Amino acid sequence: MSIVFQAEVRADLGKGASRRLRRAEQIPAILYGAGQEAVSLVLDHNKVIVAQATDAFYAEPVTLVIDGKEVQAKVVAVQRHHVKPKVVHLDFIRA
Repeated sequence: MSIVFQAEVRADLGKGASRRLRRAEQIPAILYGAGQEAVSLVLDHNKVIVAQATDAFYAEPVTLVIDGKEVQAKVVAVQRHHVKPKVVHLDFIRA
């Protein structure tokens, strides 16, 4: 099973910007590795919640579509809200 996420590059960084994203049902994320620059991303929260319920989300590389380019990446870290069933931040490493 291949998991594909549409991701946008984040221009607005910082705590306030991340909070605004979370209120808008989006998740801040970061993509790094393979000797390339780190890229800050935005993902749709609802699609991530559905995908993270499967084992493939953690075990296999996922596809991130960033500005029309597909990038294979593995989930490295998932930060969850301490009370609510929400994902707060994701870290990806290029596969």
